[in-house]
Amino acid sequence: MSLDTTEQGKEANRETFRLANLRQFQSSKPTTDNSEFPKPNKRFPIDRAGLRFSIRVFDFFAGFGVVALACYLLNFDLLGESFRTSLPYVIAPIAAYLGMKTSGAYRFSFEESPITHLGRVALGVFCGLVFINVSSLILTLGAGVQHLLQISAIIFIGYIALHLHYAALVRSLTRSGALADNVVIIGATPAAYDLIERNRSKRDMNILGVFEDRLDRTPSAISGVPVLGKVDDLLAWEKLPEVDRIVLTVTSTAQKRVRTLIDRLRMLPQEVILMLDLEGFSPENTSIANIVDAPAAYVSGAPKDIRRAAIKRALDIVVAGAMLTLFFPFMLVIALMIKLDSPGPLFFRQKRHGFNNQIIRVWKFRTMLPDRDAEDGKRVVQTVADDKRVTKIGALLRRTSLDELPQLINILLGDMSLVGPRPHAVGMTTEEVEVHNIVAEYAHRHRMKPGLTGWAQINGSRGPVHTADLVKERVRLDMEYMEKASFWFDLYVILMTAPCLLGDSKTPR
Repeated sequence: MSLDTTEQGKEANRETFRLANLRQFQSSKPTTDNSEFPKPNKRFPIDRAGLRFSIRVFDFFAGFGVVALACYLLNFDLLGESFRTSLPYVIAPIAAYLGMKTSGAYRFSFEESPITHLGRVALGVFCGLVFINVSSLILTLGAGVQHLLQISAIIFIGYIALHLHYAALVRSLTRSGALADNVVIIGATPAAYDLIERNRSKRDMNILGVFEDRLDRTPSAISGVPVLGKVDDLLAWEKLPEVDRIVLTVTSTAQKRVRTLIDRLRMLPQEVILMLDLEGFSPENTSIANIVDAPAAYVSGAPKDIRRAAIKRALDIVVAGAMLTLFFPFMLVIALMIKLDSPGPLFFRQKRHGFNNQIIRVWKFRTMLPDRDAEDGKRVVQTVADDKRVTKIGALLRRTSLDELPQLINILLGDMSLVGPRPHAVGMTTEEVEVHNIVAEYAHRHRMKPGLTGWAQINGSRGPVHTADLVKERVRLDMEYMEKASFWFDLYVILMTAPCLLGDSKTPR
């Protein structure tokens, strides 16, 4: 077969190969057996954008460390010199950092070679240091041209050495797929083939499989990625909580089908993204992982705010660590009281829904008679007023919320946050109906880590919810918090928690 080498011909060849690849599997039948689904890769603790942010922060502060090392090697007392003499050395690492940021040294693209990356680093650091040296020469700052050049050379070598390690780390994680988001595709279409092919070299995503309701005319695999079944099979998949994104690649002109799929998927906690049109999307210039920059629309969910997540996590670690240290003596006293009050374990570790609907084990002081079924999530009966299962000490702990203190461990482990929607028990029912079936937006609570406290709790929605109206009110408050969430709003909720909860003696717990 001869190929047309013109630009228009190349596009036609590409379309021909794409459709041929789809047709060659038409004779095979896809599997719908959940046991054959591929398992998601083990995830890196932070995603790619988070890794870039962490490297930038480390670089910024590491630069001052390199300057301190350079001054030590050259026997230069930076702190003992005058302001005019010391100023260039203090500003030099900042200038180098800004130079690297401008030259694109923090992109860490999947397809970028280490040599290209180091070239960006060298260019950015060189330009930043040249600016400092020239400015210092004009303004007669520093301890002399030769001394400035020596310090600059050490800074340059230091940043190159750091980024050699960064590049090796990112390359290793990229090859293993550890930095890729877990993604499933809905729609066995040419657009799905295009996305899979472009991802093959970039490895932005760990594509687990394709789902398609029209199995009778669907191939068993698309460019090596298996077609795993219908949308119902996806919704019933036990590994669905480990999926980060669901990408719809159905034809955007099929409006009725698109609306039907969106209605079925909208309530999932995962980001649901509709690929509108792949034509004109340049894989050379755009990261597939950041699909929002491509012609696509977030149907549900929202792009991640890495900076906000990093600040929230830092607040969690600092405050939870301080609280655990402060309350540890009280926790020992509580543990002794529980042991003297009734037989059984000190802690109650219950299965609850966490971030992205994942199942987590939440720690609490035991306040009720031991119940293995409730701990395993087989039977969840919410407490009522004067519940006979609650122990004497348990009643006091529940009234003051001191039974929640062990959840500081969950926060330090990363399963929970200080502020967020409270984690509900697996299988929890209200009026004999599972709570997630009462209000459509219920699953949206799981787009954020569950919290030790939350906006709902300080507004009176705490403890068990025995009616559908109470469930709806709690979800409404949780959604309101998610819209307002910020560092200062979290601080406000934390500060208001104690007076609100300790002053509430009416709510049964």
